[in-house]
Amino acid sequence: MKPHALLAACLLSLGCVSALLAAAVPPPIVSHAAPYASFGKIVRLDPALDELLAPDARMENLAEGFTWSEGPLWLPREQRLIFNDVPNNIAYAWKDGGKIEVFLSPSGFTDRGTQGSTEGGNGMALDAQGRILICQHGDRCLGRLNPDGRSFTVLAERFGGKRFNSPNDLCLDARGNIYFTDPPYGLKNGVRELDVHGVYRLAPDGTVTLLSKELERPNGIALTPDGRTLLVANSQDARPILMAFDLRPDGTVAPGRVFFDAQGLLAQGLRGGLDGLRIDTRGNVWTTGPGGVHILDPQGKLLGSLLTTRAANVAFGGPDGSMLYITAAGTLCRIQTKTKGQGF
Repeated sequence: MKPHALLAACLLSLGCVSALLAAAVPPPIVSHAAPYASFGKIVRLDPALDELLAPDARMENLAEGFTWSEGPLWLPREQRLIFNDVPNNIAYAWKDGGKIEVFLSPSGFTDRGTQGSTEGGNGMALDAQGRILICQHGDRCLGRLNPDGRSFTVLAERFGGKRFNSPNDLCLDARGNIYFTDPPYGLKNGVRELDVHGVYRLAPDGTVTLLSKELERPNGIALTPDGRTLLVANSQDARPILMAFDLRPDGTVAPGRVFFDAQGLLAQGLRGGLDGLRIDTRGNVWTTGPGGVHILDPQGKLLGSLLTTRAANVAFGGPDGSMLYITAAGTLCRIQTKTKGQGF
């Protein structure tokens, strides 16, 4: 059986009901206690995956009942995970043992008169000072959570005098530059001002630079361990690719090149698009995509998949950064890996 066909067969065996998610009324949020039940399936396509996932590795169901979970971020100081439920404008915090609580509400729409939507935060990251940065859909900006844990400082909300669509995901480099994407998903019926869906860089001095407008729906974004290449997911079904942009010394990017094409996964009936991603310290890419999370080697070869039905984003965390957390539609799950995320 071909690898893509194997993925499709395994997904069907999950009893996938993702097509009904939009119409279903979400159940109350349930946070599970250890030992956590198994969730989804692992598909091994290349022996190299054994160096990243142990033979007995399994995904664990930590909590469920969210409308659309997104933007997971591990907080090392607090040893807990935070993540967004985008449509409900809430960020939750989860701690090992099954404790879950509201971390931030509102998370991305604070009614600043931005003519966007009421959707909340999406991608999140920590800056060098440990402060939480968040892509805010409803407020159409890149914000930083203030020490009071409730209010925000707007870091960027316009380019060329025009308001962003809805910043989606972000990452930082060692110099403090923030790279972020700006598709229209959080805009809804708001007034659109920019005629591009861009990939941007916010410099420490506040200057915003448009790096690329090559992608129809730029979404997840991450830097390679050497800081020389930017990977950006395109979440458009017609061109579901991970694009690699080599960074030039002046901070601009070279024309993009396709790092991974997920068209074959969609052709096999797997649902969902390319979305959030993370890169481990060895350069392997853990990207969401059709059917769940797909693990690529540093050259873009597909090694295997974590089938979760639809998945939005991932984050490394845990005491040593080797646990991969996955926001999979209405579910929060995790899996122990044999590698580590950057920054640990």
